[in-house]
Amino acid sequence: MDNFMGWKRDGFKGERMFVLPTESFRDYVEHPQVRRMYLTDVGFFPCAAHHYRERRDGIEEFIFIYCMEGSGTIEVAGSKYVLHENEAFCIPQFTGHRYYACEEDPWSILWVHFKGEDVRYFPLMEYRVVKLNSQNATNRMLFLFELLFRVLEANYTLGNFIYISQVLSLILAETYDREKHNSTQEQNRHVTNVIRYMYKHLNENLTLKMIVDEFELSRSYLNSIFQKYTRHAPLDFFIHLKMKKACAMLRTTDMYIYEVAQNLGYSDQYYFSRVFKNVVGMSPKEYKNSDYFHYKE
Repeated sequence: MDNFMGWKRDGFKGERMFVLPTESFRDYVEHPQVRRMYLTDVGFFPCAAHHYRERRDGIEEFIFIYCMEGSGTIEVAGSKYVLHENEAFCIPQFTGHRYYACEEDPWSILWVHFKGEDVRYFPLMEYRVVKLNSQNATNRMLFLFELLFRVLEANYTLGNFIYISQVLSLILAETYDREKHNSTQEQNRHVTNVIRYMYKHLNENLTLKMIVDEFELSRSYLNSIFQKYTRHAPLDFFIHLKMKKACAMLRTTDMYIYEVAQNLGYSDQYYFSRVFKNVVGMSPKEYKNSDYFHYKE
């Protein structure tokens, strides 16, 4: 994919595209019901063969892409994300990126550029592909975008700006908030598998890169699901597992503190003691000689 000669930015048979002149309607954009969420560009590119776009510094709007069929690749933040049928992705504002259609099976995409006060209420900074599992997902997304197209073909009135804002919020809600039958199960499965992996490697010094490479997950997604289900970042959770194991070893074995430390992958006993005290609230020696139980099964 090093040579993009022959690729094109837009101009596809059957395409629809609108650019909303928001600068000419600044009073509308500042309206309380509009500034919460408003678009600047929106379009539909069917069977977009040789589609390619690159913006090294990103743009000031978020870019939402929904793939109806076919596939394409999005490169952002040093990673590649392949978008398939019924999948969506959001590129954060001011983030360098490039995206392009699959040569063998080019995507058909609905897309919109947008910004506003309410963007903070959606997980738009996570760099993750969202699968819309429902069989009717494409029909609903097409319906919502068709509403945008119809209004943009009409007059630029305050009422239409408000309507566009509401529809745009619905598109994001359809993607991120509407119940997904398998998303919770999938997240639970990922968290469970990662925790099992951690248990098997308590004697090692795992890094976040080692974990995401092992499970082929993005850092942002792994952090997100761990915060959701454990209220800890992955490595913080791993350290707590280590210290839980240390507590058990200090109480149930005759091992010296340095032996416990080495058994858990710490070559420096004093560093291990500092970590232990930070998590448990007392030194390993104090814990070993006390009746206090930091971890209750």
